[in-house]
Amino acid sequence: QVQLVESGGGLVQAGGSLRLSCAASGRTFYTNTMGWFRQAPGKEREFVAAISWSADSTYYADSVKGRFTISRDNAKNTVYLQMNSLTPEDTAVYYCAAPGGPHMPAQAMGAMTRGNMGYWGKGTLVTVSS
Repeated sequence: QVQLVESGGGLVQAGGSLRLSCAASGRTFYTNTMGWFRQAPGKEREFVAAISWSADSTYYADSVKGRFTISRDNAKNTVYLQMNSLTPEDTAVYYCAAPGGPHMPAQAMGAMTRGNMGYWGKGTLVTVSS
């Protein structure tokens, strides 16, 4: 199994920035795409960004494109989400995610759901004030 632990959430003013981290453990070699989703109270969990194992491919939701950047450091088993120009609409619990099935391109994660994802972290809360 793979365990995912997010960190870096907090309170930030509109226009500010945060960097989230996701540390993976429990499996020595994980060679698949990973990504980030988010969920606000009363709303469905939605896709944010994904990155392939080799980091040669990334994919972003239209709502964050140009503001968020996903990256990874495989030597540290860590995926990052740099969030800039934050707005109150970005307020949500952010979850790190990893597919449990075969290798897939980053874009494919945009169609995955809470139910068919292989692994989830417990989330880290990001609150953006006006």
